[in-house]
Amino acid sequence: METCHRRPKGDPATIGEQGLPQLTKILVVDDFEPFRRFACSLLQKMAVFEVAEAADGLEAVRKAKELNPELILLDIGLPRLNGIEVAKRVQSFAPTTKILFCSQESSPDVVREALTRGFGYVHKLGAGIDLLPAFNAVLSGRRFVSSNLEPNQAIAVRAPRHEILFCSDDTAILDGLTRFVAAALKGGNAGIVWATDSHRSNLLQNLRLHGVDVDAAIRQGTYIAADVSEPPDAARIVASINTLKEAAAKTGNTHPRVAVCGERAGLLWAEGKTDSAIRLEQSCSASAPGTCCPSGRIAGSRLRRQLSPVRTFVETP
Repeated sequence: METCHRRPKGDPATIGEQGLPQLTKILVVDDFEPFRRFACSLLQKMAVFEVAEAADGLEAVRKAKELNPELILLDIGLPRLNGIEVAKRVQSFAPTTKILFCSQESSPDVVREALTRGFGYVHKLGAGIDLLPAFNAVLSGRRFVSSNLEPNQAIAVRAPRHEILFCSDDTAILDGLTRFVAAALKGGNAGIVWATDSHRSNLLQNLRLHGVDVDAAIRQGTYIAADVSEPPDAARIVASINTLKEAAAKTGNTHPRVAVCGERAGLLWAEGKTDSAIRLEQSCSASAPGTCCPSGRIAGSRLRRQLSPVRTFVETP
């Protein structure tokens, strides 16, 4: 790994001044070596960090596996494997790694596709101005799109949303899940649910009653109902979300979204494992930039009296 110079002791770091999380590893991927040097020089203005470089897509995937970087600055037009394919592979084994695309491509279709895989998009024509703000935004969990791109390219990617719904009985949880999944499938998007066996069966019936052709969605691969007892696996969740997006795209949706919902966090909460429930919610938000995930579940009546009824949804464009 090539390591950039550390800042002198006592020299304030840009990230630290803004209260952002300390960064330890960045992978810069670009086949143009002068640009990699340029990016590294900018990063030296930030906090203490280590930076590795890769000059092609396959090398990027290999180094991402070896180093597990917090952030990857990723070009799209790479030799051997393009940047969007690199992002797909990295997300399959490192779902929490944040990806910031930096490319000379300005096509709306390319930008939108990239933003389904990453947290931000910097146009190289404005890299001198945009890279540092983009790093700060992405490391804070916010999206960034260069201002010199067409306005509709930034607007087309809606911000993720994540709400939690606490319910007092089975009827309430089924009603919430039905409305959420029905809205996604009727809109030509995709959905995945983790629920108990009885809730999955009742949800299927409710969706049909609401006029959703859920059988067609299952055949097309845009709807998955999974067992809530499956152990949570971030890499598998990301892989499932990406598969659902691809299936929805095949039906004609040029910018599909995925509704992700389930009862796992609620079950942990009901068992008194509140820290685990919160970590699961945070993981759901971070695993896929732009997913829509209502992960609420039944809470007891006493808990419901103590908490405001809030819906939890996470949306991934």
